[in-house]
Amino acid sequence: MTDAQDVLAAEVAPEEFRDAMARFPSGVVVVTARCEDGTPRGFTASSFCSVSLEPPLVLVCLSDAADSAAVFARCEHFAVSVLAPEHQPLALLFATKGADKFSDALLQPSPSGLPTVRQAPVQLDCAAYARYPAGDHTILVGRVTGVRLGEGSPMVYCEREFRSLN
Repeated sequence: MTDAQDVLAAEVAPEEFRDAMARFPSGVVVVTARCEDGTPRGFTASSFCSVSLEPPLVLVCLSDAADSAAVFARCEHFAVSVLAPEHQPLALLFATKGADKFSDALLQPSPSGLPTVRQAPVQLDCAAYARYPAGDHTILVGRVTGVRLGEGSPMVYCEREFRSLN
């Protein structure tokens, strides 16, 4: 191997990579779906972005070790709620394995019946479009089928802290 190939083949420690990514601010979302029996499931994500305008596509990344991974591997529809700073407790709740995530009064049904976050700056209804394995995560791509815009600014996550844009 050449010196350039040695550099390209070098391994990055997970802690070093995690520290680097912590310096990149991202939005925070709660993603929800329903099991085949109708039980709601969901998770908090900061790996979320738009993919395409035509058709309107978004992607979100879900850990394969998440409680809800099996549900999102099969669901036909899911909802995404962009969180505001006042939703920090909800973000933490949905990031906690084994927690009762759906007893919170901050949730409301979307027009399609999926749980969404009340007073979220953005709520999206999505039809599952594609799924891709990616390391220890799955990339879930959704075709946006509904958009509801609320008031306020989104919350961001940077350097392992929730922050406000205001």
